[in-house]
Amino acid sequence: MIETTFDPASVEPRVSAAWEEAGAFRAGRADRKTAAPYSIVIPPPNVTGSLHMGHALNNTLQDILCRFERMRGKDVLWQPGTDHAGIATQMVVERQLQERQIHRRDIGREKFLDYVWKWKEESGGTIVNQLKRLGASCDWSRERFTMDEGLSKAVIEIFVRMNEAGLIYKDKRLVNWDPKLLTAISDLEVVQEEINGHLWHFAYPVVDDAGNETGETITVATTRPETMLGDTAVAVHPTDERYTHLVGRTVKLPLVGRLIPIVADDYSDPEKGTGAVKITPAHDFNDFEVGRRHDLEVINIFTAEAHLNENAPEAYRNLERFEARKRIVADMEAAGRLVQVEKHKHQVPHGDRSGVPIEPWLTDQWYVNVRPLADKAVDAVRRGETRFVPQNWEKTFFDWLENIQPWCVSRQLWWGHQIPAWYGPDGDYVIARDEAEARTKADAKWGAGAVITRDEDVLDTWFSSALWPYSTFGWPDKTPELAKYYPTSVVVTGFDIIFFWVARMMMTGLFTQNEVPFRDVYIHALVRDEKGAKMSKSKGNVMDPLDIIDGVELEPLVAKRTSALADKRDIAHVTAETRKLYPNGIDRYGADALRFFLAAMAAPGRDVKLSIDRVKGYRNFGTKLWNATRFAEMKGCARDPSFDPKTAKIALNRWIAGEAEKAVGEIQRAIEAYRFNDAAGAVYRFIWNVVCDWYVELSKPLIDNGDAAAKAETRAMVAFILDQATLLLHPFMPFMTEELWAVTAGPEPRGQLAALTPWPDLGGLFNGEADEEIGWLVDLVSQIRSIKTEVGVPGGAQTPLVMVNASPAVEARVAAYGDTLKFLARISEISYAPAAPKGSVQIIARGAVAALALEGVIDIEAEKARLKKEMDKIDGEIAKINAKLGNPDFISRAKEEVIEENRERLEEALARRAKLQDALAGL
Repeated sequence: MIETTFDPASVEPRVSAAWEEAGAFRAGRADRKTAAPYSIVIPPPNVTGSLHMGHALNNTLQDILCRFERMRGKDVLWQPGTDHAGIATQMVVERQLQERQIHRRDIGREKFLDYVWKWKEESGGTIVNQLKRLGASCDWSRERFTMDEGLSKAVIEIFVRMNEAGLIYKDKRLVNWDPKLLTAISDLEVVQEEINGHLWHFAYPVVDDAGNETGETITVATTRPETMLGDTAVAVHPTDERYTHLVGRTVKLPLVGRLIPIVADDYSDPEKGTGAVKITPAHDFNDFEVGRRHDLEVINIFTAEAHLNENAPEAYRNLERFEARKRIVADMEAAGRLVQVEKHKHQVPHGDRSGVPIEPWLTDQWYVNVRPLADKAVDAVRRGETRFVPQNWEKTFFDWLENIQPWCVSRQLWWGHQIPAWYGPDGDYVIARDEAEARTKADAKWGAGAVITRDEDVLDTWFSSALWPYSTFGWPDKTPELAKYYPTSVVVTGFDIIFFWVARMMMTGLFTQNEVPFRDVYIHALVRDEKGAKMSKSKGNVMDPLDIIDGVELEPLVAKRTSALADKRDIAHVTAETRKLYPNGIDRYGADALRFFLAAMAAPGRDVKLSIDRVKGYRNFGTKLWNATRFAEMKGCARDPSFDPKTAKIALNRWIAGEAEKAVGEIQRAIEAYRFNDAAGAVYRFIWNVVCDWYVELSKPLIDNGDAAAKAETRAMVAFILDQATLLLHPFMPFMTEELWAVTAGPEPRGQLAALTPWPDLGGLFNGEADEEIGWLVDLVSQIRSIKTEVGVPGGAQTPLVMVNASPAVEARVAAYGDTLKFLARISEISYAPAAPKGSVQIIARGAVAALALEGVIDIEAEKARLKKEMDKIDGEIAKINAKLGNPDFISRAKEEVIEENRERLEEALARRAKLQDALAGL
């Protein structure tokens, strides 16, 4: 017997256990040995991470694809795993050790790594368990980790092969240096923060050929006075007439005394500052390029901790960078060289993990020359070997790769893949797969017994994740998995890592396998908060998916949202907003409701705006199917394995079978095209509108009052259709549908789980006569209800219906379904006439004309005036919104959430106007 209500808290763990016990998600199952492969590699979440709404969206969409293709008979491998997350993981363990007064450098590399591995084993699997809570149907038996022995072997192998191909080299270049973590970091790990700072104007004295000051000065403006100690030039624009006479001359660098040239370079902008800029090649990325163009000296004035080093004048050595800034400004003012100080708001790059300003710092690092690899990746996409969905993301991919720079792959950390390079007595190096191979190469290079030491740096985390589509399948070994599942079918990811992950997988995949790593790249949007703003801990607007699944009381929710806030005003604001949005906390909605919400909102090119009301609505949608199934059980609609829907004789039953066939095709085409919102919309309409609102209601008289044959056929068809509805919904709501599949099995076992049951194949069920007959009834009732609502007919009012110039076929339909029509549409009587009577609204349903007689029920002229007035009001609103969205100034200045809100209002207004227009036209 089906329970009164669906309880996700008790059902979800039981269903998960059933999937696990059956090995439902294992690739290469005995019953799929010869099946076509379908493979996806999960974007590996950081081992330090926990589930957030972006993960929930990303993995829900992947799971829909995998469950759908598994039901279609494919041998599905959804490869799970986690990323070792170099910096993030090292920080977690370092913090834990520091709480015990232990520093990693005191205990050494080997002991520190023991601590990291221990932490990983004990606490590193949180997100995996959370993904299982979401219903992710990965082959968990194949879970991988980017520091696994096999994956480490792959990392070393590709590094060696890239070196052999001449792509690996070491160079002294500027990198993003984190002076707190003491490592280079990638662009992705740099966040720009707006700072209220200053722009200092300093006068540099011009000197003659003998080095004597001429009395003339050139004024430069800078936001970073501390770096002036490393200046090696002043640059002006070649066409700036103010400085043309000074190009080629020399200035004396104040506080240092070094003579530096004035050079002409397009980098200097005559419209900014003074038009003259100081050039510090060792501490600014743009200055570094200017220095290369003019062959300038590169002077590094910082230590790794961002203190002034021995290249600075003695008075400033060992000063911390911001303390040095204060001292230098004061000394420049005392020397009469400070011309002006402006307040200046500007962007300052910060390390996203450490929170401190990063330094462009000149260091020796390992690089990959990715230019030839990028060219191959671009060519592959242009040839259509890999396609982007939506296609517009191809342009982003091309722009990044066509302007790609060498990839700095070394990091000054201990946790990660140690670079396989060994240095010899002269500082040169050999690259090898292991120490034995390094020893052999070293003996050949430096002579037998030469002392060699391994490079202490590790590789960028993205280097190992770039190998994910084939390292997880066993490469560099030639494994059956690699042969069968590579290239993968699709990668599902967010737009923010197209370059950092997607492009790098493309480049390494083509390098090692000579084939693209995936056929499709589906790019999904962001999940935003309730107001359309980006979620971030600093805003206090992050929503934990598990709070929606399990429910959360108000006070714990407030505590979560304010935990990362320091400013009392921010805490007060977020607290008030949270109490306003969720006065009673958040109810338990279960994983299915959250999943369906995410799928239904995943429209191409549109961000997902969180709405708990919509999640609640989709929980109610699940309840609708649950209740329909309970009703069927109470009415004796038991599953009959021998029932063939093609044998149905009753028009209603033939009609619903045809509707099921149409729904299967519509849902299937949408999933295949990655139109998840359309697929969710199609299954929603079929189950709620077609099955529950129409078929179940129209079947009641047949079940209750039909003859024995009609009862038997209808009961069998109801059970059959609910089975098909359950299977069509399964990829979206797997827990509830798996439970329904089990409890409606009847006396004969199902034979297999819903997750492994074939996707419905209902070809040949559509019947044109039945579709016309029942479709006419459905369309007519729907239009009558809609018109009554729009023109203000009182809810309980019964109104006459006139069939205009009716054909014999229409008269036959009215005779068959007249009582049903009267009941469903609140019709008092049905009559026939050659023309529509005065004071009526005309309706056309499947070519038949009907007139809803409203004279005496409403004031038609007053209703016309009301509708026209409401339309005029909406037209004004539409014009205002269009004016905003068409204003470039508004688009450039407004917050993203405000722009999105206006777009949503426009869509709603246009839809509302269309309904009013139809109602007015009818009157």
